[in-house]
Amino acid sequence: MDAAVQEAKLLRQVNALIVAHLRDQNLTQAATAVAAATMTPRADASVPNHLLRLVAKGLAVEQEEAARGGGAPAAAGLARPLGTNAVDFSVQNVRGPSKTFPKHETRHISDHKNVARCAKFSPDGKYFATGSGDTSIKFFEVSKIKQTMLGDSKESSGRPVVRTFYDHVQPINDLDFHPISPILISGAKDNTIKFFDFSKTAARKAFRVIQDTHNVRSVCFHPCGDYILAGTDHPVAHLYDVNTFTCFLSANPQDSSAAINQVRYSGTGSMYVTASKDGSLRIWDGVSAECVRPIIGAHGSVEATSAIFTKDERYILSSGKDSCIKLWEVGTGRLVKQYPGAVNTQFRCQAVFNETEEFVLSTDEQNNEVVVWDALTSERVARLPSGHTGAPRWLEHSPVEPVFVTCGNDRSVRFWK
Repeated sequence: MDAAVQEAKLLRQVNALIVAHLRDQNLTQAATAVAAATMTPRADASVPNHLLRLVAKGLAVEQEEAARGGGAPAAAGLARPLGTNAVDFSVQNVRGPSKTFPKHETRHISDHKNVARCAKFSPDGKYFATGSGDTSIKFFEVSKIKQTMLGDSKESSGRPVVRTFYDHVQPINDLDFHPISPILISGAKDNTIKFFDFSKTAARKAFRVIQDTHNVRSVCFHPCGDYILAGTDHPVAHLYDVNTFTCFLSANPQDSSAAINQVRYSGTGSMYVTASKDGSLRIWDGVSAECVRPIIGAHGSVEATSAIFTKDERYILSSGKDSCIKLWEVGTGRLVKQYPGAVNTQFRCQAVFNETEEFVLSTDEQNNEVVVWDALTSERVARLPSGHTGAPRWLEHSPVEPVFVTCGNDRSVRFWK
């Protein structure tokens, strides 16, 4: 299971234990306040003094380890803390040669009936989906595409498109996968967020629908899977409870006045970032929905089209229609690095990391290329002909392996490995 999902689940368990402990101590007001602040649902039944017993056991083990001269034991089943394998972008003026981007093979795998506008991989990297101006969503299985590219005669006849979903009435803007369950969501110009169950082979229609008030430009699941952020033509992100569809808005919008092109949670869900059409980025507290750091004019007066957190949640990678890709420090809002050399002035594009965060990838609409930079040195290390007829529209990288997908104005979807 992905480290971010594990950490988010652990945080929810700890919060629930704290709330239960406060109730056990008859500190009802404090318990209610913590539950509201951390969005922890109230549990009707819990083991009395559960937190005290767990702490006592943990301290006893720690003392025993210390007495034996050993370090603290690794908790069984817990992944390495989030971000420990992340690239350290705090190192300034990196010297030495840039890394070499591995050679990738690319293959045209499918066509939509209109512009291919967006793509998203599942957290485990086994699937991805693409959304189109033709209102359809194509759902792919990565292993089948790899078999096709290998040319295995027994397997290559399998179609890489597992199924196609049809339920929107206007173009698809964005997609996301539930962190645990087999659910894909889509946001579209028809002001809706739709839920598709891809475990049911016969399902082609959404089984749940959130009706928003605005064009839904961007969607993102909280790492726990219980909440969805929607970036819309409204200047403030819409936070939805997945179970009740209740919509929450920030009480502190920080003078936001422009539509949101993209919204993304950090790996633990402790923060989220919005990229707006006025060129600004805003970093928000993931619990209180307070704007904790506005970066006004991050991309001048033109649109900021994408923004994502690094694994360690210390930096944000953004792109905009000023043809600039930038790395920002979350704690200060300081510009740390720039990755020049890709022209994007017309279409909504995004810049992403590869699975190790060693490289930054984006598209160049003027030269019809995929452009790659060394993430630490900022040096451009590859320009790859996109293979699309006309400008590539979107690039999405797998979170687990060196493969990515490009979508084009030519309606095509290309897979790279």
